[in-house]
Amino acid sequence: MNVVARNVAVARLWWSASAAALLLVLAVLAAIFGFVFIKGIPALRDPAIFVTVTSGVAGGLANAIVGTIMLVAGGVLLVTVIGIGTALWVTEFAPAGARRLLRFVIDVLAGVPSIVVGYFLYVALVVGAGWGFSLAAGAIALAIIMLPYVVRAADLALSGVPRGLREAAFALGARPVTVAFSIALPWALPGILTGILVATGIGLGETAPLIYTAGWSNFMPRLAFTHAPVAYLTYVVWSFINMPFERSHALAYAAAALLMIAIFVLNLVSRTAVDYWVRRTRGRR
Repeated sequence: MNVVARNVAVARLWWSASAAALLLVLAVLAAIFGFVFIKGIPALRDPAIFVTVTSGVAGGLANAIVGTIMLVAGGVLLVTVIGIGTALWVTEFAPAGARRLLRFVIDVLAGVPSIVVGYFLYVALVVGAGWGFSLAAGAIALAIIMLPYVVRAADLALSGVPRGLREAAFALGARPVTVAFSIALPWALPGILTGILVATGIGLGETAPLIYTAGWSNFMPRLAFTHAPVAYLTYVVWSFINMPFERSHALAYAAAALLMIAIFVLNLVSRTAVDYWVRRTRGRR
């Protein structure tokens, strides 16, 4: 077999292996979605599940739905401000030593188990600061878990800004702050939004840190940052599935289906918006 034939055979082998791996991933994803939807959709057909709060291990999911939205929205708000600000400082203003140190710390934070974050905040905020189980403690827990993903995505996006854009702005007399906020940030926005999207999906799926910080409540969440436990969907999935009652199982599967639907819709809408932004601002087809 000559060199060309051997290279073609190797290329075809790798292509086949890649296609098989892709099909395997899609099959696993389809199996998960199919299982959750087959189990959860029947319960979601009842409109009462969206307007009724949980009652023990029965009732509806209204309080868990609202609580999940509040917790994730609070975490995303915190991590967006802190994460983008951190990435801007790292890429635009930090000295080389501080840049390397902060990137190392962010990578370490990404590997910290979420339950450790939850227990730390339980000791520091729920008990130490006297907040009790609360919206604020839960949102901070999610923000800490999401922070590495937002910072790294924003860091990579800002680092990928074409050097020519920066040099052109400096040549016109722009200050570093102006370049960072008027040139680098708008160019890197699609990558930053992608990081926020990934972080939001991670926040939607977290349970362990919220058990220690948000607690649980059978009532609708109150507009109180502290001393008010909050319900959330992942608790329903984790707890209700272990109960020996048909209704609790139905609620667990319904909560899982809602989370899957939320992540799918969030990805679809966000990626569509990012693609539109890129086409509009960079003239790509």
